[in-house]
Amino acid sequence: MIATAYASGFETAAGELDLTRRLARLNGIARLMDTALRVPGTNIRFGADALIGLVPGIGDAGGALIGLFIVNEARRLGLPKRKLARMVANLGLDAAVGAVPLAGDMFDVYFKAHKRNIQIILDHFDLARRDIMTDVTPQRH
Repeated sequence: MIATAYASGFETAAGELDLTRRLARLNGIARLMDTALRVPGTNIRFGADALIGLVPGIGDAGGALIGLFIVNEARRLGLPKRKLARMVANLGLDAAVGAVPLAGDMFDVYFKAHKRNIQIILDHFDLARRDIMTDVTPQRH
């Protein structure tokens, strides 16, 4: 991880902690958008993306704009254009299919474009989701 972190401009342990914090924040946004809620009695999870997608006309565009924030952060972290294009394609598919009434809303529940995009970022830095789930709050002595 340190080698890839160094290549991205995060040379120090403090930089590595900053990378972890940024990725944890992005993962939190993706979780809110894709898996924040669970249908009781099932393993079906959905998030704000599926809910705002119910708003005709602007809902899926709003979800895509939030997703573009994650893509922009990935760009700032130094992901190559090929991976950024794949992330944008995930968002485009989510928005396009999500715009179809009812069927698109069901698609939003299962596709989870934001979580897929976080996985692309984590794969780039050779990290697992558990690596960014730890508490990275600085401890005061």
